[in-house]
Amino acid sequence: MTIHQATISTTAANARALFAFDQLEATFDPVLDTLWTYMRPRVRPSFNPALLHDFTQWQEDIDLAHGSGAMPIRYLVLGSHFPGVFSLGGDLDLFAQLIRARDRQALVAYGKACVRILHRNMVGLDRSIITIGLVQGDALGGGFEALMSFNVVIAERGAGFGLPETLFGLFPGMGAHCFLSRRLGAARAEQMIMSGRTYCAEQLYELGLVHALAEPGQGRRVVEEYIRANRRRHSAHAAIYQASRAVNPLPLAELEAVVELWADAALRLGEGDLKLMRRLVSAQERLLEKAR
Repeated sequence: MTIHQATISTTAANARALFAFDQLEATFDPVLDTLWTYMRPRVRPSFNPALLHDFTQWQEDIDLAHGSGAMPIRYLVLGSHFPGVFSLGGDLDLFAQLIRARDRQALVAYGKACVRILHRNMVGLDRSIITIGLVQGDALGGGFEALMSFNVVIAERGAGFGLPETLFGLFPGMGAHCFLSRRLGAARAEQMIMSGRTYCAEQLYELGLVHALAEPGQGRRVVEEYIRANRRRHSAHAAIYQASRAVNPLPLAELEAVVELWADAALRLGEGDLKLMRRLVSAQERLLEKAR
């Protein structure tokens, strides 16, 4: 069942199409009670402002569809249709522009928009929804951070994960400290963040950050198998994730406080750092041209 045509009618005049986006593609599978969503960036495979807007609307649509009973979503899966990439993270080109303009307010606004989306995903939109990140390509920077907000991460072998921000004098400000310190401990989290290195899916599986591995090209099949194997235990699993959040809570205010620190650090970057950032943007643009 395709859900681009689904509507929620508050009044006949106020009916609107749900799940109609520019950079996200969403379909509902009523057999698995699963909402499959894929990023399809129109520009570089990063979290550009238009994609963040789509994610905010996506979460609102899920809330409406689930809450109305129109779609009994029990599993929510996010992947990417960009070849070889889940996400390369933050919009580096935008960051450089805002840093040169000394626009701290806009940097903070961007960061807080990101962490609000991640926090809402982390809590399953306050519904009995289990979230699954499907990784069929590299997840770097904010792409890696975003995955840490999912209950389950399933990755294809060979996919790369990393936090390269220290390479250009910054640090990952959209949740890495908060998520990783809770999962790995503060010392290990700092070590991972400071290293700037790239980890493969197999290494993160050993650390417990990836929950299941798939052969290249088989990620969706493994997600489907995971859901089929666990759907009878859905209520128990959802309750366990809720209990885990209660035992080790991560308030939105903590994520937003780190964003403020990140913005201050960004404004201290020098011209050499910004030039390196520009080179990374150029590399991303070459990826986009190759994908076309």
